[in-house]
Amino acid sequence: MRVQYRIRKAARSDLARIQEIEDASFGREAYDCKLFAYYLNRCGQLFLVAERRGRVCAYMITCRQALRAELISVAVDPAQRKAGAASALLEGTLRRLRRQRIARWHLMVRLSNRAALRFYEKYGFRPIRRVPGYYEDGGAGIMMSLRLGRG
Repeated sequence: MRVQYRIRKAARSDLARIQEIEDASFGREAYDCKLFAYYLNRCGQLFLVAERRGRVCAYMITCRQALRAELISVAVDPAQRKAGAASALLEGTLRRLRRQRIARWHLMVRLSNRAALRFYEKYGFRPIRRVPGYYEDGGAGIMMSLRLGRG
């Protein structure tokens, strides 16, 4: 049985918890709190959190430009992984993007992250191109895209 999550827009009061999830997920490569505050201001309508039992356990940031959107970051509390939080966030974001008539949703994923690649492919994202040296440690990324409508 799939766990139920409440998906909602992130609030400034969520930033400390989002930072905890980020640090636990990405270690030295984690975004800092100032960057999350920036994205909350810039992309607030599509900066979503998943709550379970009243506690934020995951977040997803998507920013929109005209008829396109880019998934900036997603992370799930390591203790809550594989319970559907990322899927709930992705589905919630997809609904919002379709209501806004966004044509394409792009993302970058680390080439070596096979689980993430499979996850995005399950939702219809397709690889567009490989980007050597995209990550700070020199790791390659894969740009992926999902067509949502015309465009």
